[in-house]
Amino acid sequence: MIELLQLGVVDSTNAWLRSHRPSAPLAVMAAEQTAGRGQRGNVWLAEPDQNLLFSLYYLPEALPSPLQFALSEAVALAVVRLLDDYQIRAKIKWPNDIYVGNSKICGILIENGVTQMVENSIIGIGLNVNQTTFPAVLPNPCSMAQLTGRTAAPESVARRLLTHLETLLPLASEAEGREALHTAFLDTLWRRDGQPHPFRDTATGTCFNAVIAGVSPRGFLLLDKADGSPILSYAFKEVAFTGI
Repeated sequence: MIELLQLGVVDSTNAWLRSHRPSAPLAVMAAEQTAGRGQRGNVWLAEPDQNLLFSLYYLPEALPSPLQFALSEAVALAVVRLLDDYQIRAKIKWPNDIYVGNSKICGILIENGVTQMVENSIIGIGLNVNQTTFPAVLPNPCSMAQLTGRTAAPESVARRLLTHLETLLPLASEAEGREALHTAFLDTLWRRDGQPHPFRDTATGTCFNAVIAGVSPRGFLLLDKADGSPILSYAFKEVAFTGI
């Protein structure tokens, strides 16, 4: 069982773990972050004591670095299962944001130390729990409290989350486990509904509509313009969702 350490005010829980370098898996949660980060270098904004600001230092077993996206799948699915415990039906917005409808409830930032294998992983999770008002710079947030009408103790949420992570993360180190994670990830993928959705190619600025055909096991988003052209394959940051 992985230990959960409660911190007060930190710059970020990921940075705290990076500086302390535990010798064994360790989870931490903070009351407040002064420099929380999300994907694409964005700042993660959260009211003190209202949300889950959580990171896990994890040591995968025998996971080749080209297959590291399986960790991302496991983490995102753990959050979806956690929210399901609270009767919140969530989806995974590629690569690993968690959405309810068109609103973002959780962000995930994973920092892997890799050689030929994934040597260690710092998994940061910011989940909106009890906050009900958000800065205007956040375009589409939501929280557990808004969706359920009830508050929840962040520590209790963290321990539930850790249980799901301890179940799912080891699957990333097994071929059959990775296959199961990938199937579940695709089944939970946001906007994978057979309908065209708007996207923007970040290199060219070109906007286009496409159907989400899937995600490759290595994490590439597969888009089908449904015009007879080949399936498009995009890495993280190469394409952006629009119209949210």
